[in-house]
Amino acid sequence: MEQVKATSELQETPSEATPETAGDDITADICVIGASPGGLAVATAAAAFGRSVVLVEQQQLGGEPLAHGPVARRALAAVGNRAHAMRTAGELSIAGREPEIEMRSINQRVSDVVHDVTPNYQAERFAGLGIRVVHSAGRFTNKKTLVAGEQRIRARRFVIATGAVPLIPAIPGLNAVTYLTPETVFASNERLHNLIIIGGDAAALELAQAYSRLGSRVIVLCADRVLANEDPELTKFVLDRLADEGVAVHEDTKVESVDGGLGRVRVNVSVGSEKHVVEGSHLLVAAGRKPATADLGLDAAGIRHDDKGIKVNAGLKTTNRRVFALGEVAAAPGAHATDYQAGIIVRRALLHVRAQLEERLIPRVAFTDPELAAVGLSEREAAKSAKTINVLRWPYRENDRAVAEGAVTGLVKVVTSREGQILGAGIVGARAGDLIGMWALALSQGLNIKAMTEWVAPFPVLSEVSSRVAATYYAGKPGNPTLRKVIDILAKLG
Repeated sequence: MEQVKATSELQETPSEATPETAGDDITADICVIGASPGGLAVATAAAAFGRSVVLVEQQQLGGEPLAHGPVARRALAAVGNRAHAMRTAGELSIAGREPEIEMRSINQRVSDVVHDVTPNYQAERFAGLGIRVVHSAGRFTNKKTLVAGEQRIRARRFVIATGAVPLIPAIPGLNAVTYLTPETVFASNERLHNLIIIGGDAAALELAQAYSRLGSRVIVLCADRVLANEDPELTKFVLDRLADEGVAVHEDTKVESVDGGLGRVRVNVSVGSEKHVVEGSHLLVAAGRKPATADLGLDAAGIRHDDKGIKVNAGLKTTNRRVFALGEVAAAPGAHATDYQAGIIVRRALLHVRAQLEERLIPRVAFTDPELAAVGLSEREAAKSAKTINVLRWPYRENDRAVAEGAVTGLVKVVTSREGQILGAGIVGARAGDLIGMWALALSQGLNIKAMTEWVAPFPVLSEVSSRVAATYYAGKPGNPTLRKVIDILAKLG
């Protein structure tokens, strides 16, 4: 474990400090490579503390999460959800109708949403905060120096936040056909009549459901189990909804090869010993992402890395003591929780606070309908680490708000120790991504399940499911013989 030093992370010995030089040389306290949300968070915090900051980014500030990541997917899903609500309005006693779908207009709406949040990611805003923005790719030439365009940057601390790019599996024939990725799919203004999706993570399922609700026939091919890291009991709710809506999800399906021409693609798959051919009009490869480490010069900087990303310790420091890494480029859990990771780096590099990443505190969310969210240990993981656990459940159908709004599909599931210590929670259902925040807070504060019964919810709200499930921990207590005897004695005493 890394030892705490007696001096601030930003302090250097005189021999290590680099004086300001003329020409194209830049010196700074912090150099952030990659303007992903996590990188921007570090740069902004460092500037607020009066540090000199250089931000190196070749493309759009905000990175993939802004242009075609979760923000764009949520915008697309919002349109798909509205279309689905129009078709199914009969469930709430309103005559349903089939919506008119025009993909060019929908993609323009997605673009408009992205544009609406871009003021928060303009270079001028960060320049106004005192951050020097260098619009170029960056590459280490040694352990202390980064070259970006015509600039040579020397900094006391570097932070790599370059994110990730789509992972394109080595499938025979794939390069010979036209295919989409989660990055390019929003540029396609044609109707994706018969869409084949290769992949089974949250992004793949979110896109599958969105395009299905926008009128596409969708088939999902997954080599393993979809949402493989989540509780199967909760995942089943998502799979059942997708099946009800006509999305065909095939797990344990290996893609052998791809062929076809314009408007027609053939995917040759095997399920066990059986061979099948899946045909469609479009192919979307959503098989995950890989760290964007190419051309960073990591070897020259003495930074260990592999296919999973840059190696970091619990404090997100690399094997080069000057360099931190966060987000998808780092081989660390919680790549999506970049604000959390940025906070760790800021505390270590600026405030001399010993902070380290704790995986159990990082929530995960699949923004499907129903949403699936989890934090901490699953039932299976908890059973491996504790002799006795309690598994608590409460269904959405027992929540008055869910019944009133016709959103009764779902379940909240909580795992505790025998003594009631909260070990983990999972929620599948409406607003699960919002509701999981309460359980993430409980874990971060080391709360007992008792605390989750002692807050008062307004009525009627979905969040009441959290207090209800917590109360089930005590459901068998009144029948405890010892407790019954104590109550009998107290009753006799008046």
